Amino acid sequence: MEIHQLKTFVTVAREGSITRASELLYLSQPAVSAHIKAIEDTLGLALFERTPRGMSLTADGTRLLAKAEETLLAHRGLIEEATRIKGRLTGRIRLGTVSNPNGEMLGRLLAALSERCPEVEVALKHRSSVDVLAGIRNGSLDAGFYNEAGTPPAELTTINVARFAIYLAAPPGMVAAGEPPDWKALAELPWICPTSGTCCGRVAEVFFETHNIRPKRIVSVDQESVTRTLIAGGVGVGLLHADSARDAQQAGEAELICEARETVSVLFAHLAGRSRDPVLSAVSSILRVLVPPAQRPG
Repeated sequence: MEIHQLKTFVTVAREGSITRASELLYLSQPAVSAHIKAIEDTLGLALFERTPRGMSLTADGTRLLAKAEETLLAHRGLIEEATRIKGRLTGRIRLGTVSNPNGEMLGRLLAALSERCPEVEVALKHRSSVDVLAGIRNGSLDAGFYNEAGTPPAELTTINVARFAIYLAAPPGMVAAGEPPDWKALAELPWICPTSGTCCGRVAEVFFETHNIRPKRIVSVDQESVTRTLIAGGVGVGLLHADSARDAQQAGEAELICEARETVSVLFAHLAGRSRDPVLSAVSSILRVLVPPAQRPG
């Protein structure tokens, strides 16, 4: 017995007419009659009586109608669940992030992803921008947020989610406050800089090239919190992200010399070759809603 035969049985029972059932099922009347006969032969029961008014259920047919309807309902539920399963997004995303992205935006992203794709597992890894980029390239990360002071690498697909300024800061009293920077004098001071591969490192290189200087001593660090501590300790001048710079200024730990000409973008990135990955597409779609084009930094 086939599902389509059961559907024919239920339709004839409801309509009381082979003619009307054939119209609803888009079947010929002989086909409807053949379905009914096949069911009756399989069950060994007469399900209908043919009367001048049409098709009337027998007592056995009446008892079986409820079961047939339950079977069709269960079949429809099975198909619907299979459709949901097929359309449901599953998988895992290894997401790298720098320590200073827009925290609210990141939280909203993770909340939206959990709501819309509850079966996607997220592994969040805090790393430096250099390590986030390396992870994306070597496959240890699927995507990530990183700080970009220049042009994003061509092999990446990116979404600009935020932007922040960078300040050159000095210990209180080390540099004359309120005056234009004396770059040659600044070059005589120790500079606290991360490596050139980081956003602040690249901004420092722009400073050096723009003002034709090269500090006599560079103290290399890899964390902004360490840079702030060393500036506060009087070691030398250094670059701080805007929020940290203002906090240090208010705390009396540093004086701000000037704002860098180049601002830094916070980008969400993944390899361009993975643009059709379903999980990455879902994350990108959510981000584009959270940060629509009109609100994205230019």
